[in-house]
Formats: sequence, C-alpha cells, structure tokens
Amino acid sequence: MASLPAGASRRLLLSLFLCLPLSAAARAATTRHHEWEISYQLKSPDCVRKLAVTINGQSPGPTIRATQGDTVVIRVNNSLLTENVAIHWHGIRQIGTPWADGTEGVTQCPILPGDTFTYTFAVDRPGTYMYHAHYGMQRSAGLYGMIVVSAAEGGPDAEPFAYDDEHDVLLNDWWHDSTYEQAAGLASVPMRWVEEPQSLLINGRGRFNCSASAAAAAAEGTCNATLAECDAPVFDVVPGKTYRFRIGSLTSLCALNFEIEGHAMTVVEADGHYVKPFVVNNLNIYSGETYSVLIKADQDPNRNYWLASNVVSRKPGTPTGTAILSYAGGRSPPPTTPPAGPAWNDTMYRFRQSEATVAHPAHVEPPPPRANRTILLLNTQNKIDGRVRWALNNVSFKLPHTPYLVAMKRGLLGAFDQRPPPETYEYQSYNIYDPPPNPNATSSDGVYRLQFGSVVDVILQNANMLDANKSETHPWHLHGHDFWVLGYGIGRFDPKVHPATYNLKDPILKNTVAVHPYGWTALRFKADNPGVWAFHCHIEAHFFMGMGIVFEEGIERVAELPGEIMGCGKTKGGRH
Repeated sequence: MASLPAGASRRLLLSLFLCLPLSAAARAATTRHHEWEISYQLKSPDCVRKLAVTINGQSPGPTIRATQGDTVVIRVNNSLLTENVAIHWHGIRQIGTPWADGTEGVTQCPILPGDTFTYTFAVDRPGTYMYHAHYGMQRSAGLYGMIVVSAAEGGPDAEPFAYDDEHDVLLNDWWHDSTYEQAAGLASVPMRWVEEPQSLLINGRGRFNCSASAAAAAAEGTCNATLAECDAPVFDVVPGKTYRFRIGSLTSLCALNFEIEGHAMTVVEADGHYVKPFVVNNLNIYSGETYSVLIKADQDPNRNYWLASNVVSRKPGTPTGTAILSYAGGRSPPPTTPPAGPAWNDTMYRFRQSEATVAHPAHVEPPPPRANRTILLLNTQNKIDGRVRWALNNVSFKLPHTPYLVAMKRGLLGAFDQRPPPETYEYQSYNIYDPPPNPNATSSDGVYRLQFGSVVDVILQNANMLDANKSETHPWHLHGHDFWVLGYGIGRFDPKVHPATYNLKDPILKNTVAVHPYGWTALRFKADNPGVWAFHCHIEAHFFMGMGIVFEEGIERVAELPGEIMGCGKTKGGRH
C-alpha cells in the first residue's frame, strides 16, 4: 500500500485515539494485523460444488477477534482476476476513518483485480459485529465473516451478565446460481427473480438433498452428500454450564428464526449494545443483525439437540438449516425432527419480539428529546423503463461512478446529482395497502446533507408491492452510526399522532432494524460522525434494485483522504 499523504498518518492515529473510551485508551492497545487474499475457490458448503469468493481459501472468512480500543489492520489482496472487491466492517462506526467503511461508490473506489488495499480502523466498543463484501451482489458469493470485540477489562462497558464459554453462529442463505446470473435476472425485462435459496447455512455449512430426484441432482451439477465439508457444524457444551451464543445473520434475502431445541434463550446483546434480558424459545433475526443469547446446558446429557434456522416473513421454499448441540462430544444427529419454527406469516409474533428489545437498565443512553429534522421515507416497488425497481418517495437509488466521499471532499460537484431527494410523501392520502397508484419511479444519486451535530429522525414506512396483497420485511442498516429505535407500528405512520408514543426512556441502540410488512419503524440518530454514509435495505437484491439513500455530514471535518480510495470515475489517475 502506498503511504498516506503527509500529515494524514498523524491525524489518523490521533483520531483513532480520541474516539476511544478512557478505559480503552489507558490500557496498552494492540494493533492486530491480518493478511487476506480474496480468491475464487470451488466449494461445497451444502454438498453442491460451485465457485465461492473466499478469504485465504475460506468461506466464511476468519473471525476477527480484538479487544475494545484495539486497532485492526487488514491488508486485502484481490486475486479474483476479473472482479473488483470492497469489504464493509458492519457495525464498526469508523470514527475518524470514514474512508475505511468499505462501501464501493460511497467511501472508496473498489479494489481492482491484482491490487492491494489496507483497511485500518479502531474497534471502540465491545460486541458482536460482522464483515462482508460491499461490491455488487458479491456478499451472496461467500465473502463474509464475524468480528468479535471483547470489553476492556475494568471499563464501563463490562458485560452485565456471566457465562462459562461462548460459541459463534453465523447464519446465511445460499444459491447455486452465480451472483452474475442473479444480477442479470434482476436487471432484465421482464425481471427474473432470484427465487428462494437452495439452502440455509450455519457457519458456512448446510445440506442440499442430493437424492431428491435424478433430474434435480443433474440440474444441480456435482452434489455429494458424503463430503465432510457439508457436515453439520457441532457446538460442544458441558452439562450445567452457561454458554453465550453470538448469533449474526448475513442472509442475502431471508428473514430467519433461530432455535436451539429444548433450550430457552435469554437475549442479552443486540448489535453491540446490552439488552434488558428477556427469554425466548426462538429468536427472529434479520439480515445485518447480531444478537447474543445465553443458554444453560441443563437438558438430558445423553442425547444431542438441534440448532435450527428457518425462513420467516416469506413463504419458505428452503429446508431448515441445521447444526448440532452436543453434550457428550458426539457427532451423531439428534433423535428428533429439527424444529420448524413459528408460522412464517405470523407478523405480530415478530413485531412483539422487536418491541421487547430495549436497553439494559444499567446501560441506557437516553436519546435527545426531540429531532432537528424528520425524514419520512415511503418504501415502494416501482418500475423504471420497464425494469422493476425499489424506491423511497418514488426515487430509486443508484450509485455514482465517483465515490461520494472523494467527490465532496474534492469539490467534484458534477460527480453526482446536486438536487436533494424528497424528504416526505403525501402520507395523508397514500394507501399503503394498495399497489402504488403510480408504478413508475425516477432514479437519482442525490444525497441528504445533514447539519453536523444535528439530531435526525427517520421514519421508514412499508407499503404494498406491485402485486396486490404483498408486503415484505425490510432490514435497514445505517453505516457510520448507531440509532435509537424509538418505535414500531402497523399501518400508516401519522407524524401528528405517533411521535407521542415513542420510547424515549430506554430505547435500544442498533445499526440494523426491521420494518415489518405494512408497518413503520422510527429511528433517531446524531449526525456527529464526519463522512458520507449509506443507509439501505440489507437484502442484496433490494439494494441492488435501488432501496437505499446516502447521508453526508461534516465533510469539511474529514482528514485528508488516502490516495488508495481513488482511481475510478472522476478520480482516474488520482491515486497519489
């Protein structure tokens, strides 16, 4: 990697230090170095062989482990030969390092084939996070993994719960079509939908039914159910002990329900923030979310138990994903049928679990009592030139060729649309239960420019799709920030009525949140992190089809940019 511009190294180190809590800054912080090679490898995660994007030959990639206050340095070598790469560190706020957010078109140019890029950032909060590709639909091809940050010893962020050991559980969905085939289908007229995934993976392993029929097996290519590569993951426990399960979902499409057969789960963490503990038999988890749950190994130790992942919020077309909880170290499957989970279309069950997730009493960070600005976003499915697109307030998002961070910092005003997107819609008359009366939308790469330090409310309003009687769950992820989840509702949001119902007492802070079918979700955040930040649906196909926006705040406060993030669009030849 070329050196940073003069003075930038000093500013980077200072910014990384200033963003740390005193307890973390006082300890001897560690710099953790990683060397990654991104390459295509033939893999059989569900017993069917296909090309996967790997890190050092692995998919999922290696788990990044660090302690609060550490600096992580990851040197990424792109060996894909014909494909660009960018990696987003999901849940890491990148305070002082917005160019390391890893969002192609927003904070950096992609890493070209054969090139190397080094991400350097601080992990200032403990918790469970993830990383994944943020270029095209590449996440669906296998480039993803977990980030686990331990609390600084003796600091104010120490865990308010106890356990004996822990396990990491990373959930995903998996297709046998390539991401190129999926993207081409989504952009076609008429659209060819990606359809339901073939398998659900737990820690990168699942099981496709190779013997369903000779025709099915032939259609799926090389399928070998005897491969150790697709054996069910096994999680060992010792009777009487308490275990923390760190659970993350990086599905490309599916909302999931996760269950550990016969074991109640106590929810204690969500997206890196401690939760007022509550007990569930199964956990609804949406793409981009992480949770920690505690379980007690208090069941019959003479048998094994299922871990099960099931599709919810859309009619399932994919078998249950499974792993094994083992008391005796054995690998044999449990004697029971894997749990099927709750009814897939029980919206209110999922809604109530969302409402139950509030801040731990000892870790409440009260939100500002009011906002300086409210942005009301109607989420609809529309068409542009016959192509199906998603839109917010009838505007479908498209990424520019020049990253916003570079264009704004360098004054390249012609790099994107200077007109701001609309901040509201005709909420008094719009019927969210009908298909959109105007099926046609426009597209834009304009941004919402926020006053630095201001408090912003965003209301996400879900509605009917192009087909009648159809509304889906959308998990929305905000880069560079955590937001307070002030409330959820079913039906049409009324800005004159519903703000009075907001939870200002103990709202949970998150970076990803679900908007339920025909529902609304209200968020509040402080625009206090200088940079340019994406805010989008975490379903791969939906963001690809325009379901996203971008915020800018305090761009003048961003330090001098490293030349490595340039080289595309209007910055060609600008790497220096």
